[in-house]
Amino acid sequence: MSTSPLDAPTTESPTEDAAVPFDAHGIDPIPDDSRDCSPWELFWIWAGANIAPINWVLGALGITLGLSLTETLLVVVFGNLVGCAVFGVFNVIGHRTAVNQMVLSRAPFGRRGAIVPGLVQLALAVGWVGVNTWVVLDLALAMLRELGVTGGVWLEVAVAAGIMAVQLGLALYGFYAIRSFEKYTVPATVLVMAIMTVMAMATTDVNWNLNGAPMDGGDKVTAVTQLLTAIGIGWGLTWIPYASDYSRFVRVTASTRAVFWSSSLGMYVPTVWLAALGACLASAGHGSDPSTLVVSTFGVMAIPVLLLLVHGPIATNILNLYSCSLAALSIGVRAARWKVTMVAGLVAAGVLAVFVNADSFAHAFDQWMVSILVWISPWAAIVLVDYFAVRRGALDVATLYPGAGASAGSAFNPIGLLSLAAGLIAAWAWQYGLVPAMQGPLAKAFGNTDFSWLSGSLVAGGLYFLLTRRAVRS
Repeated sequence: MSTSPLDAPTTESPTEDAAVPFDAHGIDPIPDDSRDCSPWELFWIWAGANIAPINWVLGALGITLGLSLTETLLVVVFGNLVGCAVFGVFNVIGHRTAVNQMVLSRAPFGRRGAIVPGLVQLALAVGWVGVNTWVVLDLALAMLRELGVTGGVWLEVAVAAGIMAVQLGLALYGFYAIRSFEKYTVPATVLVMAIMTVMAMATTDVNWNLNGAPMDGGDKVTAVTQLLTAIGIGWGLTWIPYASDYSRFVRVTASTRAVFWSSSLGMYVPTVWLAALGACLASAGHGSDPSTLVVSTFGVMAIPVLLLLVHGPIATNILNLYSCSLAALSIGVRAARWKVTMVAGLVAAGVLAVFVNADSFAHAFDQWMVSILVWISPWAAIVLVDYFAVRRGALDVATLYPGAGASAGSAFNPIGLLSLAAGLIAAWAWQYGLVPAMQGPLAKAFGNTDFSWLSGSLVAGGLYFLLTRRAVRS
């Protein structure tokens, strides 16, 4: 099968007449006549996933770590340029191959070897459902308190169950429901967020001169690298395992440039916008808790605002649940997608409980982000090197599926797995999280800095390239 059907004629999808057709596609390459998503619709998918209150926490985290407002904004603005650009490249690969992200991992790791990153992606997607549901729950409970409604633990359980039911219902329909939901609801959410931003900047005493906590030079560098890993470069990188799951539906006539810019800007614009807003609100002393930021800033107006902002985390979680089901199918789970989605929802409830009981959501979120980047950065580097440097963009998609006899589709690729293991070690060695287990020796030796994403990428990608070239020559 050709990997770049960009010049192929477009055909009308047989499902276009249905308002929200059920997505019957699994992990096989998407047929041309089912690829009817436009680059603009792809932009709304990624924008919807990031126009969420959780991104306020991204900006507020910089203030929590003791950085000044200016330093926080610089890290968010320039760090995301790198992370979102890499994310856009992965969307291009998905568009060219029409294959979901975890199946694409079979190229450098082998069909069975790719089970390793597939299992991690399963855990990642389920964990994000728990994290984002916590944000929705926090906002919903704050809204109810403003209305005078309280109920303790049972109210939390009831609200969480209702939110999860909505998310599961949308995710069960798959890509086409996700696209329709984002396409018709995100523009309205953008408008609300724009009004909120104007109100916030007009009514909040933003401390532009906030210098942060007193820190020496070494502590300052530590905080900057932690922020860069968690919410600068790291934010775009955390979405890479999802990229091709959605760009594979973009119509074949769309240009590579259009796919790249629609996906990378869909990630960059809302992330930087809301993170900057969160940092400004936190600089005024409102803390980092999403509901506290909203209520303290908008007062009575927080009620309609909170109702609309519940959309953001739900828009994110339907992507997580859908990609979770694809990851399960990619590692060989033989079950209906709706069953996988239901199980994912139950496991996510456990993750939700962990974050609800955390003393500081910002710190718990930092621990979560740092831990998942340890595997994403080396895995992503290997996939990029394999596709662009080793195969030069000429991937035989048929070898990714059982029945192909080519060596590229073998069960295990020891070089890929060895490079991934080395990258994981390198990433951990230069990781400086908020708990001792996430503080590697290189991080401590170089002034408590965190460059786990860089060390993991360079070691894994470089080793894979060198060993592959050596194997070819021999």
